[in-house]
Amino acid sequence: MATVFITGAGIRIGSAVARAMGRAGYDLALHAHHSVKSLEALAEELRGLGRQVSRYSADLSDPREVEELGARVRADHPTLDVLVHNAGLYERVDFEAITREQYRTMLAVNLDAPFFLTQALLPSLRAAAQPLVVHLTDIGGERPERRTAHYSVSKAALLMLTRALAVELAPHVRVNAVSPGTVAFPESFDAAAREAILQRIPLGREGSVEDIARVVVFLAREAPYITGQALAVDGGRSAQL
Repeated sequence: MATVFITGAGIRIGSAVARAMGRAGYDLALHAHHSVKSLEALAEELRGLGRQVSRYSADLSDPREVEELGARVRADHPTLDVLVHNAGLYERVDFEAITREQYRTMLAVNLDAPFFLTQALLPSLRAAAQPLVVHLTDIGGERPERRTAHYSVSKAALLMLTRALAVELAPHVRVNAVSPGTVAFPESFDAAAREAILQRIPLGREGSVEDIARVVVFLAREAPYITGQALAVDGGRSAQL
């Protein structure tokens, strides 16, 4: 049975990816930090599908916890077919107000954790027949918005990590990215803010977390000759200025 490890699996995109991969027949190793209770409920739901599910908790901004998480997952899963780096931070702050601590934490979670977790889990990935690493990036990594400088920098670097590892780990390990656009508005966005964004999306609507999950399953099951790519799932928003 194939196994997938997903970070940030307790809510939103992470939980949708877990459900989709579970329905596709994968056993699951699931990580959460703040959403541990949601992760417990998700694990029970997936076990109801007949899947084996293991759970992990770690603060991905802490290098020591990242190292310990990698060691635990590697010990529990000596063969790992898919690794999905979904966990991430997002915040809007004026550039001049971004502190060193905010910058450090943003890059630690969004870039350093995927880098060093992949490094730690490489033996498990190399033991699989057709291993895949997926980074959840963002169209903001190539087209930044105001008040997201540290976030945009972290996602741009993650896009480069995708390409670098696709070259470095070839020919056995594939590495791709999925770049969401507007998927499931944050609760803090009011009606006016949402409408302003929708006007910039050619398809005229926000995406769903399931839209992202389907692409991850596609990369895992149907795309053995795709590596080093970032697939935008954004309703066409990144296709126009």
